[in-house]
Amino acid sequence: MARRRQSNALGARERQILDSIYRLGEASVSDVLADLPDPPSYSAVRTMIRSLEGKGLLAHRREGTRYVYRARRSKESAASSAIEHLMRTFFGGSASSTVAAILDASASTLSDDDLERLEAIIDRARREGK
Repeated sequence: MARRRQSNALGARERQILDSIYRLGEASVSDVLADLPDPPSYSAVRTMIRSLEGKGLLAHRREGTRYVYRARRSKESAASSAIEHLMRTFFGGSASSTVAAILDASASTLSDDDLERLEAIIDRARREGK
């Protein structure tokens, strides 16, 4: 039996559209079309933007005869929410297990600067008693 995607889950193209709107700040359907690599049809983008608006991720305002869309939350806020969801769903809410899994998957690509930044974050957490 096929598994249904959650209604608030995003497909690959929806993520591309949302990323485009984050990048542009505000955008009409035409603006998003011009920003996407290998874009689908105008009506497909319009439908996906309406879906993203229905999921509470976008808002619009009317500008003359067109609608201009913007993200309802900052990219940082959305990323934080996504990470919290990932931790709860796959790692039982454990930050250390989440970070360990990410580091295990990317250890070979971490630069010395990345490792120093991680060390600084850990040191700060120890000092602050977190």
